[in-house]
Amino acid sequence: MTGLPGSTARALGRIFIYLCVTLPLMPVQALLVAMRSPFASRLPKAYHALCCRLLGIHIEVRGDVSNVHPTLFVANHLSYLDIPVLAAVVETSFIAKREVASWPLFGWLAKLQRSVFVDRRASGVHNERDDVAARLDQGDSLVLFAEATSSDGTRLKPFKSALFGVAQKEVNGRSVVVQPVTIAYTHLDEMPIGRAWRPLVAWYGEMDMMSHGWHLLGLGRLTATLIFHPPVTYAMFGSRKALAAHCERVIARGLSAAIGGREYRPEPGPQVVPASP
Repeated sequence: MTGLPGSTARALGRIFIYLCVTLPLMPVQALLVAMRSPFASRLPKAYHALCCRLLGIHIEVRGDVSNVHPTLFVANHLSYLDIPVLAAVVETSFIAKREVASWPLFGWLAKLQRSVFVDRRASGVHNERDDVAARLDQGDSLVLFAEATSSDGTRLKPFKSALFGVAQKEVNGRSVVVQPVTIAYTHLDEMPIGRAWRPLVAWYGEMDMMSHGWHLLGLGRLTATLIFHPPVTYAMFGSRKALAAHCERVIARGLSAAIGGREYRPEPGPQVVPASP
C-alpha cells in the first residue's frame, strides 16, 4: 500500500485507550444481555460512538435514519470499521459470517452485540433465514452486508439476494422496513481519499487483518460518510431479487457520489409510515 505514513506512537496510544474502554465494558454488556435489559441495545451504540471519537473517526450522516422497529439496514461493506461506524449511529445488531464468531476479541464483541451468525454459502443460507426472521420478530433491527464480503471501496460487488427474503414477513401486522445505506470513507486529515489511498482503509481480498489494522490505527483523522436512502418494503418490489437490485442500485449511486466528492441527496422514493409510539 502507498499513502500517508502511520505513526507508531498514535497506533499504540489508540490501542491502549481502546482496550481500556472495551475490556471493562464487556462484562457489563454480558450482564445486560443475560438480563434481557433494553440497555443491551443502547450501550453498544454509545460504546461505538465513543470508540469512533477515540480512534479519530468523524462520521457524516446524510438522509434520515429509519425509526421503525424492526428495520433491516442493507449496506455495502468495505472494512471492519463499518461495524463501529454504523453502530455509532443506529441501535442494531449485525448479520455476520459464521467464522467471525471464532475471532479473538472481535468475535466476543460480535456475540455481545447479539449478532446473527450465518453461513453465507448458497447451500447453507436457506437454513438460517429462520434465525434472522426470529430476531426481526422480536423487534430487533439488523444490518445485512449484502455483498457477503468486503470490497475495495471503489465499486460494489454483486449483491446476494438470498437473505432479502426475510423482508417478506410481517411483524405485528406491519411489513419489515428495508433501508439501503451507503458507507464511504472519503477523507484522511481533510484530504480526499483517492484510489491509491483507498486500501489504507478498505480491507479486502487476501489482506492480513493485523498488519492492516496496525497501519490504519497510526493514520490521522478519518471521515466516514453514511448515506441513508429512503426506506422501502418487500411489497414495493414483489421479489427478493428485485428488492436486492434496488438496494444495490441506490447504494452504488451514493458510493459513486461520495468518493467522487459530489453532493448527494438520497433520491425521493416511496416513504414508509413510521410505527406509532
